[in-house]
Amino acid sequence: MKSLSSSSVGGIARRGLLKLAAAAAGALLFTGAAQAQAPAKIKVAAIYTVPVEQQWVSRIHLALSAARNRGEIDYTFSENVTNADYERVMRQYAEQGNKLIVGEAFAVEAAARKVAKDYPQTAFLMGSSGKPQQPNFSVFDNYIQEPAYLTGMIAGGMSKTGKIGLVGGYPIPEVNRLMQAFIEGAKEVNPKAEFTVTFIGSWFDPPKAKEAAFAMIDKGADVLYAERFGVSDAAKERGKLAIGNVIDTQPQYPETVVASALWSMEPTIEEALKQVKAGTFKADDFGQYSLMKHKGSSLAPLGTFEQKVPADLIAKVQAKQKAILDGSFTVKVNDKEPKSSAR
Repeated sequence: MKSLSSSSVGGIARRGLLKLAAAAAGALLFTGAAQAQAPAKIKVAAIYTVPVEQQWVSRIHLALSAARNRGEIDYTFSENVTNADYERVMRQYAEQGNKLIVGEAFAVEAAARKVAKDYPQTAFLMGSSGKPQQPNFSVFDNYIQEPAYLTGMIAGGMSKTGKIGLVGGYPIPEVNRLMQAFIEGAKEVNPKAEFTVTFIGSWFDPPKAKEAAFAMIDKGADVLYAERFGVSDAAKERGKLAIGNVIDTQPQYPETVVASALWSMEPTIEEALKQVKAGTFKADDFGQYSLMKHKGSSLAPLGTFEQKVPADLIAKVQAKQKAILDGSFTVKVNDKEPKSSAR
């Protein structure tokens, strides 16, 4: 057998090392290229004053979670943040380098706008009753008055007593316009309908909302507009009907919730992320992305009530929905506090 010299062994070893080094370099280049091709994730933070299970907030949380699951964003959030602590949490998230901060400025307008001024390179998208603030404070709202009008039509047609109750959180424009649209829809079908309106002074107090609903039922209401959680529970216990708001709760109340006006925050979040990625985010009103034409809102399927709602009523609702979508009918925005009309 031919023996190998030490120099030959050294040469083979060196060639092997060179091959390994080349392979390693190639792998690093491939990894680097892959990383270069992968879009960078945007850091996004959200601040909620209530639990993420609450109707309104749950829609924002769902849209941001979907973007996170698609790999577009790194998403973190804080829930149950008090109004007194809101500004501190906003600043903390801005200092941590989040490119987009989403939240609700309804009770903390001044503080939220102050923070935005102090961090002009951060994009802020806040639920607000006010207008955008240059250069980086955009506002949004659940403009779901269109499907709310349609659910009002259903309520007006399904009520046997002609007495309808509405339970809301606070009489702010965002709630008022939905109730007003609901009332107008009900009056289109039943001009003689009477309405009892109550605000419970809380965004999340199901027991209080339930008690308010019981009081309405005691006065003859047989259909209830559940702007807050707790109302459908009262309707279920007393064998009455309910109309949902923002989310579809019929699966939980199959014999109670006839229909719901649904809100989807996805179009709003997708547009905001698009602008942040492009570096074009500016102060704007994103409320338009909640309209039915942008698929930001819709009428929930009748589901378990499909055979219980009269065919002629369904036909009227479908015709009105078509008119809304083709622009031949516009649901008027009325931000004034609705008042009870029941005697």
